[in-house]
Amino acid sequence: MAEMDVLTGEYLGMRLALSDIDVENAEFFRYCGAHDLHLQKCDSCSLLRYPPMTGCPWCATLESTWAPVEGVGTVYSYYEVAHAIQPAFRDHLPYLVLLVELDTQRAQPSPDEGLRIVANLVDAEGQLAGPDLVAKVGIGSRVKIVYSDAGENFAIPNFALDESAEQPAPWRYPQE
Repeated sequence: MAEMDVLTGEYLGMRLALSDIDVENAEFFRYCGAHDLHLQKCDSCSLLRYPPMTGCPWCATLESTWAPVEGVGTVYSYYEVAHAIQPAFRDHLPYLVLLVELDTQRAQPSPDEGLRIVANLVDAEGQLAGPDLVAKVGIGSRVKIVYSDAGENFAIPNFALDESAEQPAPWRYPQE
């Protein structure tokens, strides 16, 4: 039996492993490992998609190619985590999980759909954002991709506030 190629790494002290049997995700994280955002582009309808998957969710075509994508966008929604279930995140509370709508392919295939990625909010160095930054970011904030290296050819894509972009006053959920 041939040995499988496995991407391995560590993120916040947690061991990560992704086998080549998960073809789409392994390829996605290899691109991230090179600090390069690539997403699958359907060979039939030409729409990009995330998360990586075998078939196009819009036209069901199985064939796709990996296309470079600029990792900038707008916070579409977020969740502020106040109770970390995973012990590795406990020292970073509160932290934000973002749903980012990329500028690429905005409002396609319809005005209510776009290319959206789930990721953590980090600082410019790729560390989970501290409370001051967490309180500053909300719906409408402009963000850019930042990679947190996890191992050889393996990185976690996250987003940081894009300090070079004009920032609107973000909408935030009411605080208790």
